[in-house]
Amino acid sequence: MPDRIAPLAVSAFTTTSALGHGLAAHAHALAGEVSGLRPNDISSAPLPCWIGRVDGVEDAPLPADLAGWECRNNRLAWLGLGQDGFLARVEAARTRYGAHRIALMLGTSTASIGATEEGYRRLDADGRLPADLRRPAIHAPHSLSAFVAEALGLQGPCLTVSTACSSSAKVFANAERLIRLGLADAAVVGGVDTLCDSVLFGFNALELVSPEPCRPFDARRRGISIGEAAGFALLERVDAAPGAPQLLGYGEATDAHHMSTPHPEGLGAELALREALARAGLAADQVDYINLHGTASLKNDEVEAALVGRAFGERTRASSTKGLTGHTLGAAGILEAVLTLLALRDGVVPGNAGVQTPDPACGASFAWQTERRELRVALSNSFGFGGNNACLAFARGGATA
Repeated sequence: MPDRIAPLAVSAFTTTSALGHGLAAHAHALAGEVSGLRPNDISSAPLPCWIGRVDGVEDAPLPADLAGWECRNNRLAWLGLGQDGFLARVEAARTRYGAHRIALMLGTSTASIGATEEGYRRLDADGRLPADLRRPAIHAPHSLSAFVAEALGLQGPCLTVSTACSSSAKVFANAERLIRLGLADAAVVGGVDTLCDSVLFGFNALELVSPEPCRPFDARRRGISIGEAAGFALLERVDAAPGAPQLLGYGEATDAHHMSTPHPEGLGAELALREALARAGLAADQVDYINLHGTASLKNDEVEAALVGRAFGERTRASSTKGLTGHTLGAAGILEAVLTLLALRDGVVPGNAGVQTPDPACGASFAWQTERRELRVALSNSFGFGGNNACLAFARGGATA
């Protein structure tokens, strides 16, 4: 197991999803179990399913000086950056440290592939992309990070992480290493993924998409609901932001069991969990809440429920929030990290939204309805295709492990 690390301050954070724009909307939805899922109204051909679509993306064009990056994914990124004073917090950090000393680590699953899809649907008579989409940078996997680096004026290390659904959780680990090694003084981390045909019809081809709103950990769950989100956080050393919530630790593991099915015994997921606890210097019984990956697929929920049952006692509460947001793929890690930080801040254990009949395989840790209680330490799980697993450990602002 790895050694304990020095915690980092999460000095600013924000998210935008189907629940709304910014922290207040998300805190309201968590407390009241208000779902943002709705019938699919975005795919280019009919697909009977429910989605977590962000309102207002179509009405939020990029500023003129960033218009070369125009596409739906970058629009959502810009919309997300504009919430909760995040742009001002990054500007202050850039003034304090210098643009070259702030790293940018962003996760995404499909980047701007929606723009590429549109281009192929509109090929001209010569088989070329239409003139308005002949912008190679937006058709590259690094589109998101390159756009955000320019938008924020950052010139430090810049990395795109694309490890499926763990992408924007793993960026926290990359950032911690850069800061610990002295290669950066602060880091902007986050992720963005938008709805598009590739994800909707791709997951449907795998028979993973539910025709009804998803029900994580329900005995009769039928699959996932896909959503979209943008989220960002600013990480700094603790002495730069006293009283801020803290990243205590992280764990990463790749079990490589199967392209789309988790290891039947959850070996990679458990290793990521154990590494997160070790880096945080925590015992399992010190964890108050776990935001579970909980996608509502048959195998993922089965494996994760078993992991919670063997690793934690009933005082540790656990739930999935994907019944509220849908599965936001490459943005799931940052969205659920922010939801975990809100749970810590507000003393709210989110209920496991969408469940009608709890799966009997789930133990006493599962919170089926919203609970109010003091929370000091929480985990956020993100498990992706190919066995790409990540677990993040956070502490409430002003609390210590």
